[in-house]
Amino acid sequence: MSIEPGTRLGPYQIIAPLGAGGMGEVYRAFDTRLQREVAIKIAHERYSERFDRQALAVASLSHPNIVPIFDVGTEGGMAYAVTELL
Repeated sequence: MSIEPGTRLGPYQIIAPLGAGGMGEVYRAFDTRLQREVAIKIAHERYSERFDRQALAVASLSHPNIVPIFDVGTEGGMAYAVTELL
């Protein structure tokens, strides 16, 4: 599953791919509401329940070495999490 630059997921516009792994793909994106660049992790379908558990666990933590989650959602059957772009 590859998403083309310019594709929108809610208020987020995909800019470029950053990487991929066992649970999904990560993209650089632009948050059109808050006018900032963010990272979006899009889960592979078969991991959607695991993806939700991971997002809830990370959102409950606060530490300088943990990337904060800004938003989670689904669009077009894709589950995604929005984080700070490092």
